[in-house]
Amino acid sequence: MLITVSALLAATALSDVFAVYAGVRLYTLVEGDFGFVAAPQGQLDAAYAQYETAGRIQISAYVPCAVMFVVWFFRMRRSTGLLAPDRFRNGPGWAIGAWFIPIANLWMPYRIALDMWGAASPLPADGEPYRSPVWPVNLWWGLFASSTLLGRYADRKFGRADTLVEVRDAVTQYMVSDALEIAAAGAAVYFVVRLTAMQWQKTTEGPYLTAM
Repeated sequence: MLITVSALLAATALSDVFAVYAGVRLYTLVEGDFGFVAAPQGQLDAAYAQYETAGRIQISAYVPCAVMFVVWFFRMRRSTGLLAPDRFRNGPGWAIGAWFIPIANLWMPYRIALDMWGAASPLPADGEPYRSPVWPVNLWWGLFASSTLLGRYADRKFGRADTLVEVRDAVTQYMVSDALEIAAAGAAVYFVVRLTAMQWQKTTEGPYLTAM
């Protein structure tokens, strides 16, 4: 599953790269020498159609990626829960349900991810609490939440755009959101690989750090 999730995250990032390319093409045409009103209609239609195609490709890549990531997230919650059940505030089912609660899904999965990270972190040899640096969790979630919020805002703005100026502004925000999503996908791969490795090491080698 680790390879599958990583591959789907990479595919999602590639679809975002194509979306950025299509967005740059549309933005450049609108901002080009032709001006807002006199831009050739045929070129605008072709660029707009390509941009919509890029959006459909993004959805086609994002949906299976999201499904497999949530499945992996649930399985990791269940397995890390066996390592340190006292670290978790809620049951394993929340590793799925938390993603589908409006507003709360902007922070609940993050809290679960932090709990999993802590549960998978080893203890030092003297038995004192130890926690691996949590920056991979913070980086992934910060990029993911930022791209999600900006993408929702850009989607509403794009849907309401009536002029080329409004289209240009919405496309600009979409491109920033897509760039953040590319970075989020890379951070997610690192988070997935690192957490899986930590969980496997603690399961096979025991709860304590190996003496150096």
